Amino acid sequence: MTIWFDKNVSLENLKVLGKGTMTEHLGVEWVELGKDFFKAKMPVDHRTIQPYGLLHGGASCVLAETIGSVASHLVIDPSEFYCVGIEINANHIRSARDGFVYGTCSPLHIGSSTHVWDIRITNEEEKLICISRLTVAIMKKKVSR
Repeated sequence: MTIWFDKNVSLENLKVLGKGTMTEHLGVEWVELGKDFFKAKMPVDHRTIQPYGLLHGGASCVLAETIGSVASHLVIDPSEFYCVGIEINANHIRSARDGFVYGTCSPLHIGSSTHVWDIRITNEEEKLICISRLTVAIMKKKVSR
């Protein structure tokens, strides 16, 4: 059983998300959508490194918050609710200098007012680069009169 609100959602449907945003600027691409996880990749290049040539910790946080927020969006009924990140933490375990990093998020908690996501970022050899936890608030849309 899938956790996604739209049982027919696909990676193709998600391509419109991120257009004209930091996600597009950093080259984040959706990779896989499972029944209870979401995966994206991000290049380690001039857009995502810090002055020492290593993956910037902030770029890892952008990847983590992006996939966690999109995952929350996929869980809710977007006609009634919207999602906003309210807390993120990240432990940077290992550096990355090139190639791609892959972020995979899975739920720790899916409640009616908050979601908590576990995000693991790995390199192409599947070595852990960063582990992050994102808390997302689920907000009721205001009714227009």
